[in-house]
Amino acid sequence: MAQNKIVKSPMNTLGYGFIDAPYLPKGKDEYHLRNIQNRNGINYRQLNAYEIEVLVRNRNTSDDWNKFLVSDLFNPELVKNCKFYGLVRIGKLEPICLGFSDLKIPVGLYNSTIISCDFGDNVVIDNVHYLAHYIIGSEVLISNVDEMVTTNHSKFGNGIIKEGESEDVRIWMELCNENTGRRVLPFVGMLPGDAYLWSKYKDDDLLQEQFKSFTAKQFKPNRGYYGKVGDRTVIKNTRIIKDVWIGSDAYIKGANKLKNITINSGPEGITQIGEGCEIVNGIIGYGCRLFYGIKAVRFVMADHSQLKYGARLINSYLGQNATISCCEVLNSLIFPAHEQHHNNSFLCAALVMGQSNIAAGATIGSNHNSRGADGEVVLGRGFWPGLCVSIKHNSKFASFSILAKGDYPTELNIQTPFSLISIDSSNDQLIVMPAYWFLYNMYAMARNAWKYVDRDKRIERIQFIEYDYLAPDTINEMIESLKLLEIATGKAYQISVNKDKKITEEEAATIGKNLLKTRNKIVDSLEILAVGFENSKRKVVFRKVLKAYQVFEEAIVLYGMNELLKIAKEKSIKGIEELINALPTKTNRNQWINLGGQLVPETEVITLRKKINTNKIKSWDEIHAIYENLGKLYPDQRAAHALASLSELLGISLKKISKQQLISLLDSIVSTKEWMTKGIYDSKAKDYTNPYRKMVYDTTTEMNAVVGKLEDNSFIKDQVAELKIFKKEIAALKKKFA
Repeated sequence: MAQNKIVKSPMNTLGYGFIDAPYLPKGKDEYHLRNIQNRNGINYRQLNAYEIEVLVRNRNTSDDWNKFLVSDLFNPELVKNCKFYGLVRIGKLEPICLGFSDLKIPVGLYNSTIISCDFGDNVVIDNVHYLAHYIIGSEVLISNVDEMVTTNHSKFGNGIIKEGESEDVRIWMELCNENTGRRVLPFVGMLPGDAYLWSKYKDDDLLQEQFKSFTAKQFKPNRGYYGKVGDRTVIKNTRIIKDVWIGSDAYIKGANKLKNITINSGPEGITQIGEGCEIVNGIIGYGCRLFYGIKAVRFVMADHSQLKYGARLINSYLGQNATISCCEVLNSLIFPAHEQHHNNSFLCAALVMGQSNIAAGATIGSNHNSRGADGEVVLGRGFWPGLCVSIKHNSKFASFSILAKGDYPTELNIQTPFSLISIDSSNDQLIVMPAYWFLYNMYAMARNAWKYVDRDKRIERIQFIEYDYLAPDTINEMIESLKLLEIATGKAYQISVNKDKKITEEEAATIGKNLLKTRNKIVDSLEILAVGFENSKRKVVFRKVLKAYQVFEEAIVLYGMNELLKIAKEKSIKGIEELINALPTKTNRNQWINLGGQLVPETEVITLRKKINTNKIKSWDEIHAIYENLGKLYPDQRAAHALASLSELLGISLKKISKQQLISLLDSIVSTKEWMTKGIYDSKAKDYTNPYRKMVYDTTTEMNAVVGKLEDNSFIKDQVAELKIFKKEIAALKKKFA
């Protein structure tokens, strides 16, 4: 009959033999790693007879007072009713109180069992039932903790194994797919770009082995490392802390269980963990917040991210400046600036490319369309599903896709960005409206781009995160969408005039391009169908194609001309010839990859992978240095892409542009900025004019008191001011060219 294995050992072994003999280096004692870890600079000495007498009088016990070391400013009167085992070292204790928030406790060690620990100056250890193998910093408060212990094989959440351990104890994160095929090893300092590279290129066996090797080299396999608690950290009313490394200035209150994790905290950001949390096998970044009954298992939370209100994060990576509340997230890789706030939303087996917001009732990837748990969804930057949306594996969405409420029963491949996707149940059709955000929700799109920059609290910005909705990734998608819309329009027109005549895609593109370029109103009367957008036999219908085509063209021109204006401004251009000479000789609209929120030319990623595979890059730190360097190159690379995109759209080399063409382009981007700014105002103004929004207020004064006056909206004011400045700059430039 199976029983719990209770191990009996002599009393004099408690506090000793932390490192088993087979793993103890020759000539080293069990404290050799502890002595390296303890960097507080305190000189410890043995107790004198008076101090021992006071300690005993205060109902303290030790298995060996010779193993009880203290600093010269140690005060034995401040140690009461404690049991000590093994080597214990204590710094300065002064007759003062340490206070934090509403907590105020006298300095000293009280009512605790302490096994082989080091303490800095002026610590508070009060009612800690079992504290073993920890190095505690100075001015630390630990009160009412049931168990706080470090084992000799602690990994602190990193995906490594220690000497003598088998491979099956290694902790993996199973990202993007429930069948473990994209699993990665978590490690302290892991960036979203790292997680993406590792989980994406699974067909590159050498790359996979290199990443595993890099992770192993980050940490030593030796047994015997102690847990640490940084200076000024506060821990209170917590049950179990096991194999946890805690930085400085952290605040932990009321947690149920913390096991095998690293909690980064300090000047880069203070991390807090609150009531009822159960957190196992993970890495918590700087400045994180975890509150109110959350569960996190096999995870990484990047800096300044949050879990709140019962959220569950399992086998997932959560990027910087992201928040998840009240919901469940499994097997997902989430890039920075993600929002998910509702108890009944669900995200599973997903690659979320940042700036997303998951609404209540949304179940993303919750249903499989195969017999195995092997599906996944790829959600482009700015993905936004509406209330009670359900989508299936496998699905893929272009940037800034928004889904209207509905159950999407089969796989989707939405290729046009900024689209509204909805279901027309009466006609059994899927409706796709490209450029929806520009046409009907400019306020939200523009404000979000500003908001994400404003809320980026990172101090160490190794990866440059792009938040602008006009960027290389979205522009490439728009250019490809123009071609797609041309073909679809040409086919629709041909069917309208002669449905029996078959035409090639090239012929359809020519017809469609002519209709769309000339703004032919007949386009609005055509039934224009999307091909390859849904795995079903029902129609997928494009709406407002003519308007979307025009908007995409204007957005691409604005994107390119903005870079041209920067060149003119930075180089103090005085004439058109001077401007043309300042333009780069060669530009290329290359492919780009969203590398964890950092946009990188595909060629750079290919080069990075080659360098890793040929041992020219040998560590994660070197990869991170590449990220930083790419961030510095990004403005010039983006500028080259923007000019190439403009040149491709216009069908001419910018080196050959005429004065008339340039002035016409300047006028066009003023017009574009005007309708965008007006769109920002109008989309917000609807909140003040819609009678169904106004009906809950008896008076306009009441409404303004609750939601604020439209004319006082600071973001709209800023946009109007920016437009005025923009128009003045364009007028000044046109004057120079004239």
